[in-house]
Amino acid sequence: MLEQWIASLQQLPPEGILAVAFLITLVENLFPPSPSDTLLVFCGVLVGLGTVDFASMVLVATAGSVVGFSVMFWLGYQFGVRLVDTGRLRFLPLEALETVERWFRRYGYWVIVANRFLSGTRAVISFAAGMSKLSFLWTLLLSLLSALVWNTLLITAGWSVGQNWQEIAHWVQLYGTIVTAAVLVALGGWFLWWRVRTRKAQPPVQ
Repeated sequence: MLEQWIASLQQLPPEGILAVAFLITLVENLFPPSPSDTLLVFCGVLVGLGTVDFASMVLVATAGSVVGFSVMFWLGYQFGVRLVDTGRLRFLPLEALETVERWFRRYGYWVIVANRFLSGTRAVISFAAGMSKLSFLWTLLLSLLSALVWNTLLITAGWSVGQNWQEIAHWVQLYGTIVTAAVLVALGGWFLWWRVRTRKAQPPVQ
C-alpha cells in the first residue's frame, strides 16, 4: 500500500505534492498510527529531484504538524476525559494520558519539544497538553520548533539519499517501532505498579 501512495505522489504537480505533505502531517496527529514519516522522507526525494523546492516542503509539512497538534490540544482542553470515556478515540487510552500528564508535571514544556521525536505518542501528548491546561501560546511555539526540526531532518534525509529512499524509510519505521514499543512497555509497567500499590493500600476485609 505504501508503494501505491508513493507512485501516486510522483504523478502529482508541485502544488499537489505540497498539499499531500500538509495533509499527511496533519492527519497523523488526528488518526494515528500513520506512515507519515516514511512519506515525508519520500517527499524529500522529490525535493532532491527538483519536483518541489526544499523551503516550501519544510514549511508546508511543519504547518500541517502544528495544525494537527493544535486541533488535538483544543479537543483535550475542551473535552478532556469526557471525550476519552466515549471510546471514540481508541488511540488515547486513559492510562497513557495519565502517564503523559505526569511527564508534564515532571518535565514541563520539554515534553512538547520532544513530542515529534516520540513516534506513536504525538496525538497523546498534544491531547494531554490540552487536558493539562498548558499555555497554548508556549505549546504552539514549542510544537512548531519540534516539528520544524524533525520534518527538516526527514526531508533532508530523503533529499540526500535520492532513489535509495527506502533505506532511510526502513530506519525511520524501525525507530518509530522501537519508540512506540518502549512507551507501551513503560505504560504497562506503570499500570501494574499502580494496581499493586492500590491493592496494598486497600484495608483488609474483616
